[in-house]
Amino acid sequence: MEDEPTDHDKYQPPRGDGAPPDPSRRDFLRAGALSTLALGSGALAAPAPAGPRRTTTGAIANPGQAKNVIFLVSDGMSAGTLTMADLLLRRHYDRRSHWMRLYESHGEYEVRRGVMDMASRNALVTDSAAASTSWGAGHRVNNGAVAMGPGGEAHRTVLETFRDAGRDTGLVTTTRITHATPAGFGTNVPSRGMEDEIAGQYLEREYDVLLGGGHRHYTPGERDDGRDLHQEHEDAGYSVVRTKEELAAWNRLGPVLGTFAGSHVPYTLDRRTIPAHREEVPTLEAMTEAALERLDRNRDGFILQIEGGRVDHAAHGNDVAGMLYDQIAFDNAIGRVLSFVEGRDDTLVIITTDHGNANPGLSSGADDFDRIADYERTNNWIFSELDEDSTYREIKSRVEQAWQHGITRDQAHALQQALRGEHDALYEARSGPSSVLAKIQANYTGVNWISGSHTADYVELAALGPGSEAVGAFTRNTDLFELMVEAAGVTDYVES
Repeated sequence: MEDEPTDHDKYQPPRGDGAPPDPSRRDFLRAGALSTLALGSGALAAPAPAGPRRTTTGAIANPGQAKNVIFLVSDGMSAGTLTMADLLLRRHYDRRSHWMRLYESHGEYEVRRGVMDMASRNALVTDSAAASTSWGAGHRVNNGAVAMGPGGEAHRTVLETFRDAGRDTGLVTTTRITHATPAGFGTNVPSRGMEDEIAGQYLEREYDVLLGGGHRHYTPGERDDGRDLHQEHEDAGYSVVRTKEELAAWNRLGPVLGTFAGSHVPYTLDRRTIPAHREEVPTLEAMTEAALERLDRNRDGFILQIEGGRVDHAAHGNDVAGMLYDQIAFDNAIGRVLSFVEGRDDTLVIITTDHGNANPGLSSGADDFDRIADYERTNNWIFSELDEDSTYREIKSRVEQAWQHGITRDQAHALQQALRGEHDALYEARSGPSSVLAKIQANYTGVNWISGSHTADYVELAALGPGSEAVGAFTRNTDLFELMVEAAGVTDYVES
Protein backbone atom coordinates (compact mmCIF):
# COMPACT_ATOMS: atom_id res chain seq x y z
CA MET A 1 0.00 0.00 0.00
CA GLU A 2 1.26 3.42 -0.87
CA ASP A 3 1.78 6.27 1.58
CA GLU A 4 -1.16 8.32 0.26
CA PRO A 5 -3.27 10.43 2.65
CA THR A 6 -6.72 9.00 3.30
CA ASP A 7 -9.93 10.28 4.80
CA HIS A 8 -8.79 8.79 8.09
CA ASP A 9 -5.86 11.23 8.11
CA LYS A 10 -8.17 14.24 8.29
CA TYR A 11 -8.74 15.76 11.69
CA GLN A 12 -12.29 15.51 13.02
CA PRO A 13 -13.15 17.61 16.09
CA PRO A 14 -14.49 15.68 19.08
CA ARG A 15 -18.23 15.65 19.59
CA GLY A 16 -19.55 17.00 22.89
CA ASP A 17 -22.94 16.80 24.56
CA GLY A 18 -23.57 20.54 24.11
CA ALA A 19 -23.38 21.40 27.82
CA PRO A 20 -21.15 24.39 28.66
CA PRO A 21 -18.14 23.61 30.82
CA ASP A 22 -17.87 25.02 34.30
CA PRO A 23 -15.65 28.14 34.66
CA SER A 24 -12.51 26.37 35.82
CA ARG A 25 -12.92 23.73 33.14
CA ARG A 26 -13.58 26.46 30.53
CA ASP A 27 -10.28 28.20 31.42
CA PHE A 28 -8.43 24.90 31.20
CA LEU A 29 -9.94 24.06 27.82
CA ARG A 30 -9.25 27.56 26.50
CA ALA A 31 -5.58 27.23 27.45
CA GLY A 32 -5.45 23.83 25.77
CA ALA A 33 -7.03 25.19 22.61
CA LEU A 34 -4.50 28.02 22.39
CA SER A 35 -1.66 25.53 22.77
CA THR A 36 -3.13 23.36 20.03
CA LEU A 37 -3.32 26.34 17.68
CA ALA A 38 0.26 27.27 18.45
CA LEU A 39 1.56 23.76 17.80
CA GLY A 40 -0.86 22.58 15.13
CA SER A 41 -1.06 23.11 11.40
CA GLY A 42 -0.10 26.43 9.91
CA ALA A 43 -3.55 26.90 8.41
CA LEU A 44 -5.09 26.92 11.88
CA ALA A 45 -2.55 29.21 13.50
CA ALA A 46 -2.53 33.01 13.46
CA PRO A 47 -0.21 34.69 10.91
CA ALA A 48 3.35 35.03 12.08
CA PRO A 49 4.29 38.54 13.26
CA ALA A 50 6.70 40.63 11.23
CA GLY A 51 10.38 40.39 12.07
CA PRO A 52 12.55 37.40 12.92
CA ARG A 53 10.57 34.18 13.21
CA ARG A 54 10.67 32.48 16.58
CA THR A 55 11.75 28.86 16.47
CA THR A 56 11.66 25.92 18.85
CA THR A 57 15.41 25.35 18.48
CA GLY A 58 18.04 27.15 20.51
CA ALA A 59 21.18 28.94 19.42
CA ILE A 60 23.87 27.20 17.39
CA ALA A 61 27.19 27.60 19.14
CA ASN A 62 29.33 27.87 16.00
CA PRO A 63 27.29 28.51 12.83
CA GLY A 64 28.98 27.16 9.73
CA GLN A 65 30.94 24.45 11.50
CA ALA A 66 29.02 21.58 9.88
CA LYS A 67 30.73 20.82 6.59
CA ASN A 68 28.34 17.92 6.03
CA VAL A 69 24.71 17.22 6.92
CA ILE A 70 23.29 13.69 6.99
CA PHE A 71 19.53 13.44 7.51
CA LEU A 72 18.14 9.95 8.21
CA VAL A 73 14.40 9.23 8.02
CA SER A 74 12.68 6.00 9.01
CA ASP A 75 9.42 6.72 7.21
CA GLY A 76 6.29 5.90 9.20
CA MET A 77 8.10 4.79 12.36
CA SER A 78 5.93 4.71 15.46
CA ALA A 79 7.49 4.48 18.91
CA GLY A 80 6.57 0.80 19.09
CA THR A 81 8.51 0.15 15.89
CA LEU A 82 11.71 1.57 17.36
CA THR A 83 11.17 -0.43 20.56
CA MET A 84 10.39 -3.76 18.91
CA ALA A 85 13.29 -3.55 16.44
CA ASP A 86 15.63 -3.05 19.40
CA LEU A 87 14.05 -5.99 21.24
CA LEU A 88 14.35 -8.25 18.19
CA LEU A 89 18.02 -7.35 17.77
CA ARG A 90 18.78 -7.88 21.45
CA ARG A 91 17.00 -11.21 21.70
CA HIS A 92 18.13 -12.78 18.44
CA TYR A 93 21.16 -10.91 17.10
CA ASP A 94 22.96 -10.16 20.36
CA ARG A 95 23.18 -6.40 19.93
CA ARG A 96 21.30 -3.21 20.62
CA SER A 97 20.00 -1.13 17.76
CA HIS A 98 22.41 1.62 16.75
CA TRP A 99 19.67 4.17 17.43
CA MET A 100 19.20 3.01 21.02
CA ARG A 101 22.95 2.63 21.46
CA LEU A 102 23.22 6.37 20.85
CA TYR A 103 21.00 6.96 23.86
CA GLU A 104 23.07 4.58 26.00
CA SER A 105 26.48 5.74 24.82
CA HIS A 106 27.45 7.20 28.22
CA GLY A 107 29.37 10.09 26.71
CA GLU A 108 30.68 8.35 23.58
CA TYR A 109 28.29 10.53 21.56
CA GLU A 110 26.90 13.92 22.53
CA VAL A 111 23.35 13.21 21.45
CA ARG A 112 20.41 15.57 21.73
CA ARG A 113 17.05 13.85 21.96
CA GLY A 114 13.54 15.25 21.83
CA VAL A 115 10.18 14.98 20.15
CA MET A 116 8.94 16.85 17.10
CA ASP A 117 5.57 18.17 15.94
CA MET A 118 5.07 16.99 12.34
CA ALA A 119 1.68 18.57 11.49
CA SER A 120 1.20 19.73 7.91
CA ARG A 121 -0.40 23.02 6.84
CA ASN A 122 -3.90 21.57 6.51
CA ALA A 123 -3.94 18.56 8.86
CA LEU A 124 -2.74 17.37 12.24
CA VAL A 125 -1.84 14.07 10.56
CA THR A 126 0.76 14.65 7.87
CA ASP A 127 1.65 12.73 4.76
CA SER A 128 5.25 12.17 3.70
CA ALA A 129 5.30 14.89 1.05
CA ALA A 130 4.30 17.65 3.46
CA ALA A 131 6.54 16.20 6.17
CA SER A 132 9.63 16.12 3.99
CA THR A 133 8.86 19.61 2.68
CA SER A 134 8.75 20.95 6.25
CA TRP A 135 12.38 19.93 6.71
CA GLY A 136 13.53 20.31 3.12
CA ALA A 137 12.06 23.76 2.44
CA GLY A 138 11.18 25.14 5.88
CA HIS A 139 7.46 25.54 5.16
CA ARG A 140 4.34 23.69 6.15
CA VAL A 141 2.40 22.80 3.00
CA ASN A 142 -0.82 20.92 2.36
CA ASN A 143 -0.69 17.14 2.38
CA GLY A 144 0.28 15.82 -1.02
CA ALA A 145 2.23 18.90 -2.10
CA VAL A 146 6.00 18.79 -2.62
CA ALA A 147 7.67 22.08 -1.62
CA MET A 148 4.79 24.10 -3.07
CA GLY A 149 2.36 26.39 -1.24
CA PRO A 150 -1.42 26.45 -1.73
CA GLY A 151 -1.14 29.32 -4.22
CA GLY A 152 1.35 27.46 -6.39
CA GLU A 153 4.40 29.20 -4.94
CA ALA A 154 7.55 27.07 -5.16
CA HIS A 155 9.69 27.01 -2.03
CA ARG A 156 13.44 26.84 -2.47
CA THR A 157 14.74 23.49 -1.26
CA VAL A 158 17.66 22.55 0.91
CA LEU A 159 19.40 20.55 -1.85
CA GLU A 160 19.32 23.60 -4.14
CA THR A 161 20.72 25.72 -1.30
CA PHE A 162 23.62 23.37 -0.59
CA ARG A 163 24.30 22.85 -4.32
CA ASP A 164 24.60 26.58 -4.95
CA ALA A 165 26.92 26.88 -1.95
CA GLY A 166 29.30 24.41 -3.62
CA ARG A 167 28.30 21.37 -1.56
CA ASP A 168 27.43 18.02 -3.12
CA THR A 169 23.93 16.59 -2.79
CA GLY A 170 22.50 13.11 -2.38
CA LEU A 171 19.30 11.13 -1.89
CA VAL A 172 19.21 7.45 -0.90
CA THR A 173 15.99 5.51 -0.31
CA THR A 174 14.32 2.12 -0.35
CA THR A 175 11.27 3.63 -2.06
CA ARG A 176 11.21 4.92 -5.61
CA ILE A 177 13.81 7.69 -5.77
CA THR A 178 10.98 9.91 -7.03
CA HIS A 179 8.81 9.21 -3.99
CA ALA A 180 7.57 11.86 -1.56
CA THR A 181 10.32 11.88 1.06
CA PRO A 182 13.35 12.25 -1.20
CA ALA A 183 11.40 14.61 -3.48
CA GLY A 184 10.64 17.00 -0.61
CA PHE A 185 14.34 17.81 -0.23
CA GLY A 186 14.95 18.81 -3.82
CA THR A 187 11.92 19.35 -6.10
CA ASN A 188 8.75 21.40 -6.51
CA VAL A 189 5.50 19.86 -7.78
CA PRO A 190 1.89 20.47 -6.73
CA SER A 191 1.23 16.75 -6.29
CA ARG A 192 3.49 13.98 -5.06
CA GLY A 193 2.06 11.71 -7.74
CA MET A 194 3.93 13.65 -10.44
CA GLU A 195 6.91 11.33 -10.23
CA ASP A 196 7.86 11.56 -13.91
CA GLU A 197 8.22 15.32 -13.41
CA ILE A 198 10.21 14.78 -10.19
CA ALA A 199 12.66 12.55 -12.08
CA GLY A 200 13.12 15.27 -14.69
CA GLN A 201 13.72 17.94 -12.04
CA TYR A 202 16.47 15.85 -10.42
CA LEU A 203 18.32 15.90 -13.73
CA GLU A 204 17.71 19.61 -14.35
CA ARG A 205 18.98 20.49 -10.87
CA GLU A 206 22.09 18.32 -11.24
CA TYR A 207 22.03 16.49 -7.92
CA ASP A 208 25.02 14.26 -7.43
CA VAL A 209 23.81 10.98 -5.92
CA LEU A 210 20.38 9.41 -6.55
CA LEU A 211 19.98 5.80 -5.31
CA GLY A 212 16.75 3.88 -4.79
CA GLY A 213 13.98 2.21 -6.74
CA GLY A 214 11.72 3.56 -9.46
CA HIS A 215 13.29 2.94 -12.84
CA ARG A 216 9.76 3.01 -14.29
CA HIS A 217 9.98 6.80 -14.07
CA TYR A 218 13.17 6.80 -16.16
CA THR A 219 12.14 4.33 -18.86
CA PRO A 220 10.64 5.61 -22.15
CA GLY A 221 8.08 2.82 -22.44
CA GLU A 222 6.65 3.65 -19.01
CA ARG A 223 6.76 7.46 -19.06
CA ASP A 224 3.87 9.37 -20.64
CA ASP A 225 6.29 11.62 -22.52
CA GLY A 226 8.46 8.76 -23.80
CA ARG A 227 11.71 10.26 -22.48
CA ASP A 228 14.60 7.93 -21.76
CA LEU A 229 15.91 9.53 -18.58
CA HIS A 230 18.49 6.82 -18.00
CA GLN A 231 20.08 7.78 -21.31
CA GLU A 232 19.67 11.51 -20.60
CA HIS A 233 21.51 11.05 -17.31
CA GLU A 234 24.32 9.21 -19.09
CA ASP A 235 24.52 11.99 -21.67
CA ALA A 236 24.81 14.48 -18.79
CA GLY A 237 27.81 12.61 -17.35
CA TYR A 238 26.07 10.40 -14.79
CA SER A 239 27.03 6.82 -14.10
CA VAL A 240 23.79 4.80 -14.35
CA VAL A 241 23.65 1.60 -12.29
CA ARG A 242 20.79 -0.86 -12.10
CA THR A 243 22.06 -3.77 -9.95
CA LYS A 244 23.92 -4.49 -6.74
CA GLU A 245 26.93 -5.63 -8.78
CA GLU A 246 26.97 -2.44 -10.86
CA LEU A 247 26.80 -0.29 -7.72
CA ALA A 248 29.75 -2.16 -6.20
CA ALA A 249 31.73 -1.70 -9.43
CA TRP A 250 30.99 2.04 -9.71
CA ASN A 251 34.19 4.05 -9.21
CA ARG A 252 32.63 6.66 -6.87
CA LEU A 253 33.52 9.44 -9.30
CA GLY A 254 31.08 11.96 -10.77
CA PRO A 255 27.30 11.96 -10.36
CA VAL A 256 25.38 8.68 -10.20
CA LEU A 257 21.81 7.50 -10.77
CA GLY A 258 20.92 4.09 -9.38
CA THR A 259 17.47 2.56 -9.82
CA PHE A 260 17.35 -0.98 -8.49
CA ALA A 261 13.69 -1.90 -8.99
CA GLY A 262 10.80 -0.95 -11.22
CA SER A 263 8.93 0.46 -8.24
CA HIS A 264 10.07 0.28 -4.61
CA VAL A 265 13.07 -1.76 -3.51
CA PRO A 266 11.90 -5.17 -2.18
CA TYR A 267 11.20 -5.53 1.53
CA THR A 268 14.27 -6.58 3.50
CA LEU A 269 12.69 -9.82 4.73
CA ASP A 270 11.81 -10.88 1.18
CA ARG A 271 15.23 -9.80 -0.05
CA ARG A 272 16.82 -11.98 2.62
CA THR A 273 14.97 -15.12 1.56
CA ILE A 274 14.45 -14.69 -2.21
CA PRO A 275 17.74 -15.33 -4.05
CA ALA A 276 17.01 -13.06 -7.04
CA HIS A 277 16.40 -10.07 -4.76
CA ARG A 278 19.47 -10.83 -2.69
CA GLU A 279 21.69 -11.10 -5.77
CA GLU A 280 20.41 -8.04 -7.63
CA VAL A 281 19.32 -5.44 -5.07
CA PRO A 282 21.72 -3.60 -2.73
CA THR A 283 20.83 -3.04 0.90
CA LEU A 284 20.14 0.42 2.26
CA GLU A 285 23.44 0.17 4.13
CA ALA A 286 25.32 -0.58 0.89
CA MET A 287 23.66 2.36 -0.87
CA THR A 288 24.51 4.58 2.09
CA GLU A 289 28.15 3.47 2.05
CA ALA A 290 28.45 4.15 -1.69
CA ALA A 291 26.85 7.58 -1.31
CA LEU A 292 29.14 8.58 1.56
CA GLU A 293 32.26 7.43 -0.26
CA ARG A 294 31.29 9.53 -3.29
CA LEU A 295 30.05 12.65 -1.48
CA ASP A 296 32.99 12.82 0.91
CA ARG A 297 35.23 13.58 -2.09
CA ASN A 298 33.93 17.16 -2.07
CA ARG A 299 36.26 19.18 0.15
CA ASP A 300 33.51 21.75 0.72
CA GLY A 301 31.08 19.14 2.06
CA PHE A 302 27.69 17.70 1.24
CA ILE A 303 24.10 17.07 2.28
CA LEU A 304 22.62 13.57 2.15
CA GLN A 305 19.13 12.35 2.95
CA ILE A 306 18.78 8.62 3.71
CA GLU A 307 15.28 7.11 3.90
CA GLY A 308 14.11 3.73 5.13
CA GLY A 309 10.85 4.14 3.27
CA ARG A 310 9.38 0.67 3.37
CA VAL A 311 8.93 0.76 7.14
CA ASP A 312 5.94 2.94 6.35
CA HIS A 313 4.57 0.61 3.68
CA ALA A 314 4.73 -2.41 5.98
CA ALA A 315 3.02 -0.43 8.75
CA HIS A 316 0.19 0.50 6.36
CA GLY A 317 -0.23 -3.23 5.74
CA ASN A 318 0.08 -4.11 9.46
CA ASP A 319 2.95 -6.43 8.53
CA VAL A 320 5.03 -6.76 11.67
CA ALA A 321 7.93 -8.81 10.28
CA GLY A 322 8.14 -6.75 7.09
CA MET A 323 8.20 -3.57 9.15
CA LEU A 324 10.75 -4.68 11.75
CA TYR A 325 13.27 -6.07 9.31
CA ASP A 326 13.11 -2.88 7.26
CA GLN A 327 13.57 -0.90 10.46
CA ILE A 328 16.65 -3.02 11.20
CA ALA A 329 17.92 -2.34 7.67
CA PHE A 330 17.49 1.36 8.37
CA ASP A 331 19.31 0.91 11.68
CA ASN A 332 22.20 -0.70 9.80
CA ALA A 333 22.40 2.48 7.72
CA ILE A 334 22.58 4.46 10.98
CA GLY A 335 25.51 2.26 11.97
CA ARG A 336 27.27 3.03 8.70
CA VAL A 337 26.77 6.76 9.28
CA LEU A 338 28.12 6.50 12.82
CA SER A 339 31.24 4.80 11.45
CA PHE A 340 31.61 7.66 8.97
CA VAL A 341 31.45 10.37 11.64
CA GLU A 342 33.67 8.57 14.16
CA GLY A 343 36.59 10.81 14.98
CA ARG A 344 35.17 13.74 12.99
CA ASP A 345 33.70 17.00 14.24
CA ASP A 346 32.41 18.39 10.94
CA THR A 347 29.16 16.48 10.32
CA LEU A 348 25.67 17.18 11.62
CA VAL A 349 23.59 13.98 11.83
CA ILE A 350 19.81 14.09 12.28
CA ILE A 351 17.80 10.88 12.83
CA THR A 352 14.02 10.96 12.91
CA THR A 353 10.75 9.90 11.29
CA ASP A 354 8.13 11.87 9.40
CA HIS A 355 5.10 10.48 11.26
CA GLY A 356 3.90 7.45 13.14
CA ASN A 357 1.93 4.80 11.30
CA ALA A 358 -0.65 2.42 12.75
CA ASN A 359 1.03 2.56 16.20
CA PRO A 360 2.01 -1.10 16.59
CA GLY A 361 2.91 -2.38 20.03
CA LEU A 362 3.92 -5.58 21.77
CA SER A 363 1.17 -6.43 24.22
CA SER A 364 1.83 -10.06 25.02
CA GLY A 365 4.67 -12.30 26.11
CA ALA A 366 8.20 -12.54 24.75
CA ASP A 367 7.70 -16.14 23.65
CA ASP A 368 5.07 -14.98 21.17
CA PHE A 369 7.21 -12.10 19.94
CA ASP A 370 10.19 -14.40 19.37
CA ARG A 371 8.33 -16.15 16.55
CA ILE A 372 9.04 -13.13 14.32
CA ALA A 373 12.70 -14.17 14.15
CA ASP A 374 11.64 -17.29 12.23
CA TYR A 375 9.45 -15.53 9.66
CA GLU A 376 10.66 -15.96 6.08
CA ARG A 377 8.29 -13.82 4.01
CA THR A 378 6.30 -10.62 4.38
CA ASN A 379 2.52 -10.42 4.45
CA ASN A 380 2.88 -8.58 1.16
CA TRP A 381 4.39 -11.78 -0.30
CA ILE A 382 1.46 -13.77 1.08
CA PHE A 383 -1.08 -11.58 -0.69
CA SER A 384 0.84 -11.57 -3.98
CA GLU A 385 -0.58 -15.03 -4.77
CA LEU A 386 -4.01 -14.77 -3.13
CA ASP A 387 -7.31 -13.37 -4.40
CA GLU A 388 -11.07 -13.75 -3.94
CA ASP A 389 -10.97 -17.21 -5.55
CA SER A 390 -8.35 -18.65 -3.18
CA THR A 391 -9.47 -21.66 -1.16
CA TYR A 392 -8.96 -21.74 2.59
CA ARG A 393 -6.42 -24.56 2.09
CA GLU A 394 -4.42 -22.40 -0.32
CA ILE A 395 -4.59 -19.50 2.13
CA LYS A 396 -3.53 -21.67 5.05
CA SER A 397 -0.59 -23.10 3.10
CA ARG A 398 0.59 -19.69 1.88
CA VAL A 399 0.50 -18.14 5.36
CA GLU A 400 2.27 -21.09 6.95
CA GLN A 401 5.04 -20.98 4.33
CA ALA A 402 5.67 -17.32 5.17
CA TRP A 403 5.36 -17.53 8.93
CA GLN A 404 6.81 -20.99 9.59
CA HIS A 405 3.95 -21.91 11.92
CA GLY A 406 0.40 -23.10 11.49
CA ILE A 407 -2.90 -21.23 11.62
CA THR A 408 -6.33 -22.65 12.21
CA ARG A 409 -8.95 -23.46 9.60
CA ASP A 410 -11.26 -20.83 11.09
CA GLN A 411 -8.52 -18.20 10.78
CA ALA A 412 -7.91 -19.12 7.15
CA HIS A 413 -11.64 -18.95 6.51
CA ALA A 414 -11.83 -15.46 8.05
CA LEU A 415 -9.07 -14.28 5.71
CA GLN A 416 -10.90 -15.89 2.80
CA GLN A 417 -14.00 -13.85 3.67
CA ALA A 418 -11.92 -10.68 3.79
CA LEU A 419 -10.42 -11.42 0.37
CA ARG A 420 -13.96 -11.75 -0.96
CA GLY A 421 -15.06 -8.49 0.66
CA GLU A 422 -17.41 -10.34 2.98
CA HIS A 423 -15.81 -9.47 6.34
CA ASP A 424 -17.50 -6.62 8.22
CA ALA A 425 -15.59 -5.22 11.20
CA LEU A 426 -17.35 -2.81 13.55
CA TYR A 427 -14.64 -0.28 12.69
CA GLU A 428 -15.11 -0.37 8.94
CA ALA A 429 -11.52 0.55 8.09
CA ARG A 430 -10.41 -2.73 9.70
CA SER A 431 -12.46 -4.99 7.41
CA GLY A 432 -9.84 -5.49 4.69
CA PRO A 433 -7.53 -8.47 4.18
CA SER A 434 -4.43 -6.78 5.64
CA SER A 435 -6.26 -5.94 8.86
CA VAL A 436 -7.72 -9.42 9.19
CA LEU A 437 -4.36 -11.09 8.57
CA ALA A 438 -2.78 -8.80 11.18
CA LYS A 439 -5.41 -9.83 13.73
CA ILE A 440 -4.65 -13.47 13.01
CA GLN A 441 -0.93 -12.75 13.32
CA ALA A 442 -1.43 -11.01 16.68
CA ASN A 443 -2.52 -14.35 18.17
CA TYR A 444 0.98 -15.66 17.48
CA THR A 445 3.24 -12.58 17.94
CA GLY A 446 1.49 -10.47 20.57
CA VAL A 447 1.74 -7.38 18.32
CA ASN A 448 -1.39 -5.30 17.80
CA TRP A 449 -2.19 -2.20 15.71
CA ILE A 450 -4.61 0.71 16.06
CA SER A 451 -5.13 1.31 12.33
CA GLY A 452 -3.52 1.12 8.92
CA SER A 453 -3.00 4.89 8.66
CA HIS A 454 -0.60 7.63 9.66
CA THR A 455 -0.89 9.04 13.18
CA ALA A 456 -0.48 12.49 14.73
CA ASP A 457 2.07 11.44 17.35
CA TYR A 458 4.97 13.71 18.17
CA VAL A 459 7.91 11.82 16.73
CA GLU A 460 11.36 10.78 17.92
CA LEU A 461 14.22 13.14 17.06
CA ALA A 462 17.93 12.59 17.68
CA ALA A 463 20.87 14.73 16.57
CA LEU A 464 24.61 14.81 17.02
CA GLY A 465 27.49 16.85 15.66
CA PRO A 466 27.91 20.61 15.11
CA GLY A 467 24.56 22.38 15.38
CA SER A 468 22.87 19.59 17.32
CA GLU A 469 23.24 21.59 20.54
CA ALA A 470 20.33 23.74 19.31
CA VAL A 471 17.88 20.80 19.43
CA GLY A 472 15.71 20.95 22.52
CA ALA A 473 13.07 18.75 24.09
CA PHE A 474 10.40 19.88 21.62
CA THR A 475 10.91 20.90 17.99
CA ARG A 476 8.61 22.20 15.26
CA ASN A 477 9.30 20.35 12.00
CA THR A 478 10.05 23.45 9.89
CA ASP A 479 12.81 24.54 12.26
CA LEU A 480 15.09 21.74 11.11
CA PHE A 481 15.52 23.53 7.77
CA GLU A 482 16.93 26.58 9.52
CA LEU A 483 19.02 24.36 11.77
CA MET A 484 20.65 22.64 8.78
CA VAL A 485 21.43 25.76 6.75
CA GLU A 486 22.72 27.69 9.76
CA ALA A 487 24.85 24.82 11.03
CA ALA A 488 26.36 24.45 7.55
CA GLY A 489 26.78 28.21 7.05
CA VAL A 490 24.82 28.33 3.78
CA THR A 491 22.09 30.80 4.78
CA ASP A 492 23.24 33.29 2.12
CA TYR A 493 22.11 30.81 -0.55
CA VAL A 494 18.60 30.16 0.79
CA GLU A 495 16.99 32.91 -1.28
CA SER A 496 19.37 32.81 -4.26
